[in-house]
Amino acid sequence: MTATEAVASVQARVTRGRLRWPHYLLIGAGLLVLLSFVRTLDDANDVTSSGTVSASLRLAVPIFLAGLGGLWSERAGVVNIGLEGMMILGTWTGAWAGYQWGPWIGVLAGIIGGALGGLLHAFATITFGVDHIVSGVAINILGLGLTQFLAGLIFNTGEAKALGGGPRQSPPIDPIATLTLPVLSGGQIGGWKSPDWLGSLEKHHWFLVSDLAGILRGLTSGMSLLTLVALLLVPVTFFVLWKTAFGLRIRSCGEDPYAAESLGVNVYRMKYAAVTISGACSGLAGAFLVTVAAPLYQDGQTGGRGFIGLAAMIFGNWRPGGLAAGSLLFGYTDAMNARGGGGSVHALLLFVAILLVGVAVWQAVRAMRIRPQIVTDATRREIRNAWLGSVLSLVAAAALLVWFLGSEEVAGELVSFTPHLTTLLVLALASQRLRMPAADGLIYRRGEAR
Repeated sequence: MTATEAVASVQARVTRGRLRWPHYLLIGAGLLVLLSFVRTLDDANDVTSSGTVSASLRLAVPIFLAGLGGLWSERAGVVNIGLEGMMILGTWTGAWAGYQWGPWIGVLAGIIGGALGGLLHAFATITFGVDHIVSGVAINILGLGLTQFLAGLIFNTGEAKALGGGPRQSPPIDPIATLTLPVLSGGQIGGWKSPDWLGSLEKHHWFLVSDLAGILRGLTSGMSLLTLVALLLVPVTFFVLWKTAFGLRIRSCGEDPYAAESLGVNVYRMKYAAVTISGACSGLAGAFLVTVAAPLYQDGQTGGRGFIGLAAMIFGNWRPGGLAAGSLLFGYTDAMNARGGGGSVHALLLFVAILLVGVAVWQAVRAMRIRPQIVTDATRREIRNAWLGSVLSLVAAAALLVWFLGSEEVAGELVSFTPHLTTLLVLALASQRLRMPAADGLIYRRGEAR
């Protein structure tokens, strides 16, 4: 086999293994059927209840927005671990403006606060060439210290203190309006309140039907307008980054800035724009926390969501669709913790065990299907890793099954650790298929191509 034929064979394998939207829909349907099965078997109705779905979405949005900020920055080649600090800036500025002029002005102020943090990160990394990690850590420290100082200075005096502010919190903020879909979820049209059809179906706890009703009701009942804006950012981001000339320039700076420079792209300008947008998305995440998740600013409110957003972005392979899926996963596990779902998490042990058996079978089939014409060290390593992954998945599945059969619910301490454990497991399992932008984290200097 010639070198050209070998390359063509590899490309054909990659193309065959690439998933399309119909595949994702089938996978989603299969997961829902499996989830309904374990819910019915273990009588864990909270697994797919509308309350859990609604809480998952509310908890996933700030993680998604922070991860979206990381996606914009890293697609331009700038690592941004300062997302947490930019979120913190967004919470304070959003609360400061929100209690005075209303929640939407607070949202705008939060975006501006985060964008200023992004601009500072861009100034340090792009103009002065500071190490991206060092600059990000500095932004996190600065955001935390600055907001604590400003909260004590402004919220603990005068009118703000009279309205309920203090050194560690702001006065209350008016909530953003919510939407409930009429007819299906008991919404209101004029003076007429429609029946809650989805709620009625959910209460019967039927196999699959009640699960679908619970999920749809959670997505269509009491959704904040800001949540809707966040959901719309998924297609908007994909369109801008992958379907416009501006997005192509941004991504070219993250892959090979010197090649982009040779084609006339102003790399500095593109990087500045991307990192500033990154900060604005993180600021929007902070504004969401003070206008939707809780109606006021509180010290430590972000709770590490900026770092979890980074994990979701990596899990999503630096793409908005994958990022949204990862954020929902982390939001779901966080919702289980918030709702004290020891019994629900117990049902998920069986769910994950069955998934791991499926992974083991897939890895074994993958190992047996690798029949290269030219056997190299790389193909031997690929086959060995596939078999190893299959064995490890079976061992983990057996351990979870024993745990499921030998207990009735998961201890509260383990439930609270579930979001962090999910973060570690997802990154470990997804690491083999990831490809970060080629020039991510590299210092760029105009005219210094090597």
